[in-house]
Amino acid sequence: MIRIAITGAGGRMGKALIEAILLADGVELSAALEHPESSLLGVDAGELAGVGKNGVIVAGSISEIVDHFDVLIDFTVPAATVANAEFCAANNKNMVIGTTGLDAEQQALVVAAADSSAICMASNFSTGVNLCFKLAELAAAVLGDETDIEILEAHHRHKVDAPSGTALSLGESVARAVGRDLNEVAVYGREGQTGARDSQTIGFATVRGGDIVGDHTVLFAGEGERVEITHKASSRLSFARGAVRAAKWLSQEESQKASHKVSGLFDMQDVLGLK
Repeated sequence: MIRIAITGAGGRMGKALIEAILLADGVELSAALEHPESSLLGVDAGELAGVGKNGVIVAGSISEIVDHFDVLIDFTVPAATVANAEFCAANNKNMVIGTTGLDAEQQALVVAAADSSAICMASNFSTGVNLCFKLAELAAAVLGDETDIEILEAHHRHKVDAPSGTALSLGESVARAVGRDLNEVAVYGREGQTGARDSQTIGFATVRGGDIVGDHTVLFAGEGERVEITHKASSRLSFARGAVRAAKWLSQEESQKASHKVSGLFDMQDVLGLK
């Protein structure tokens, strides 16, 4: 049985992760975390998530639970995620990271932590979204410079980063397929007299409102036709189930190579065998 700890247990994703662990085989929720000042400390994690008491009490420090988990799943904020990655690396723990919005320095620290620990990090853990990454890459390779490429995304009003990490990953996938550097060709919104569209650009459009879980579309617009690859999430449970699948995969990779501790930075494409 793989022991999983959840950090940010009181948040929307934290609750979905607790439910996903309950629904999955071969795993158990063994620990739950919130920030040290949270009013949820000492609460039963199962009751918090609305799935019934399970005896796992929400703690306020990862050091308190170090002996109670094999894999930590983190969908929180960049600073906390980096600190948790360094802790897991120092304490022989694996980690699944769904946090987005990390800057270059923070990403480098996660990469460094992966030298000592197995980490699966992805902008989106939905199986459907990761299939869309592959489909978008294939479409871009086929359509190439014959179409204009635009990426549209919509999320709930509480999301703090834009464009979404998933939209950026889609942009990186298509840019790579057509031999462009996304940093050079991305256009994040348009306003005023912008002039004719540069055919080499990859545009992003962002919508924030209501309780939209997550919609993403990659649009390939050509003369006389267009191709759209769209994913719409109706529940966070799809992301949570993917993260739990990743946690299981990390542990299986380690058991298959039992002669040594597995380390390295992986993503959901590795988990699904899409690379």
